Amino acid sequence: MKQNDLSDLRAEFDQFIRGKCDSESCDTSTQEPEEEPVPAFVDEIADKLLAPYHSGVYFSRLDIKRVAEAIDESLPIKERKKMIKALFRHTTSKEYLRRAFDEFNRHFGGRVLIYQELSEAFPASKAIFDENISKIKKTQAMLDQIVQDFEEIEPTDEPMMI
Repeated sequence: MKQNDLSDLRAEFDQFIRGKCDSESCDTSTQEPEEEPVPAFVDEIADKLLAPYHSGVYFSRLDIKRVAEAIDESLPIKERKKMIKALFRHTTSKEYLRRAFDEFNRHFGGRVLIYQELSEAFPASKAIFDENISKIKKTQAMLDQIVQDFEEIEPTDEPMMI
């Protein structure tokens, strides 16, 4: 393709835009769509689950995608925090929350087995693995507490009436 052809194509496109849009009604710049609001507990969950310092486990994007697929949800691969927010954005029932947390607990259980195996293979590092296991147990207790404290929202409820 020649350079003149590209210039002509650009000129035709600019003319098309000017003809179809008012100068102020069409914004051709690309902007990030605003994020939908999420329930308050979602930010805390994301912060706790995604930081190995808090949870004792690193959840990759693929791990989060597998959790979503296990509870019949479809998530695009994005940043991990955005994926967590998308997973819990429309949570309205304890049952959904329980299913999601049970799936995270399955992943925690697998990591605990790996940590126990590694602590047996490398006894000098046992304290590090034991610390991660205790973090996992604390995170699991936190998830259980969130489910217990969760108040179900009926889709027909008026948000202003609460």
